[in-house]
Formats: sequence, structure tokens, C-alpha cells
Amino acid sequence: MTKYETLLFDVDDTLLDFDIAENVALDHLFKQENIAATPTLVARYKEINESMWRAFERGEVAKDTLHNTRFSIALKEFGYDVDGSYFEAIFQKYLKEAHHYVDGAYEVIEQLANHYDLYVVSNGKTDTQNKRLQDAQLAQFFKGIFISEQTGFQKPMPAFFDYVFERIDGLQKSKTLIIGDSLTSDIKGGLQAGIDTCWFNIRHIDNTSTIQPHYEIKQLHELHVLLDNKITLL
Repeated sequence: MTKYETLLFDVDDTLLDFDIAENVALDHLFKQENIAATPTLVARYKEINESMWRAFERGEVAKDTLHNTRFSIALKEFGYDVDGSYFEAIFQKYLKEAHHYVDGAYEVIEQLANHYDLYVVSNGKTDTQNKRLQDAQLAQFFKGIFISEQTGFQKPMPAFFDYVFERIDGLQKSKTLIIGDSLTSDIKGGLQAGIDTCWFNIRHIDNTSTIQPHYEIKQLHELHVLLDNKITLL
């Protein structure tokens, strides 16, 4: 089987644990603004945020709209009239400081960097993701970092992948693999772009969608087996 040469990695819940980062940032934000962060309020914010991200991936919501209204929309349901842009700025400040690893992320990336060309492909904010990757000491292993805010497009849009491919010298699609936790963003985007896909099923959930990855792993260290043997780990 053809050996891969280029590996594209998502960031959140692929390399860095976004749940931990998000919870820490939300806790700091709500405490600073004297808002009682009840489990119901936090859960509702996350539902609205998730829904808006899916709409963003479909091209139905602009990135600025997502970032500047998600807090105001969620908190309005609980009787708080807040400036969404202000809350977003505070949230991003705290989020930048959080860079907890997904289990095994540093070791796996450090080892793979010796054998493959590694790149980041993320839908996050440019300054936030860059700082988190730098603080986690992961940025040093990647030959390029591509973030939707910087590219002007987002996963799974073909234009995002076109932007990335045009900026990687000598890239061959047949020797490129994307690894990410999102079926609707990473895997769908990779399939549409004509490259192989590896779903990092970090939450151990059933795939009930029509999106079918080439490979599936539940722990990052399984990448070594996949890349060495090209076993379909489904």
C-alpha cells in the first residue's frame, strides 16, 4: 500500500483537550462577570455553541457572527443582557491559556515528526490556536499551521483544503491523510478534498451518519499501527 507522506491534524479534541480548555475558560469568564455558572446554563451555552459551529461548517453562519453572538444568545435565555463581543474577548483570553494535551498527543506528534510532514488544519481563531500550540510545545513539530480565520475558509469547505494544498510544496493527495475528531468537519472535508481520512473517535461514539472515514482510531497511539500497516481500524 502507498506510504503516506503528509499528515494533516485537527487541534481541538485531536491534539489538545477542548473540553478541559473550554470549561476552565467558561469558569473564569462567568466568575469575572458575576454570573452563576449553573450546570443548566453551561450546558445550554454548549448546545447553542455546537449548533452554531455546525451552521458555520455548512456556510450558514459567519465566523464573526458565531463568536460575537453565542454568549449573548445563550445568556439571554437566563435573563442576562450582555455584550456578546465583550464576553467573547474575555473567553478567548482565558482559552488561550489552556493547552491540556489529549492523552499521548505530545509523544505521538514528536515521533511522527521524524517520519512525516505534519501540518495543522483547524477551524479555530488564529491567535488563540497559535498560542495554545506554542505553549503546548507542539508548534515546533509542524511545517505549517492553517487556521480558518487566516485562510478565509473553513473545514469542510473544499476551498479550505485548496488553500492548504496550494501552500504545501510537492503535496500528493494520494499520500496525504487527515486526522481529526469531527465527522462533519475533518472527515467530510477530507473526503470532499479527495484525501484519505482518519476519524479520531475520542468520545467512543457510534457513527450513525452517512460520513464514512477510511480509518477509525480511539487513541492517538493507534496511528503508529495504522501508518505502519495500513490496517483499517474500524
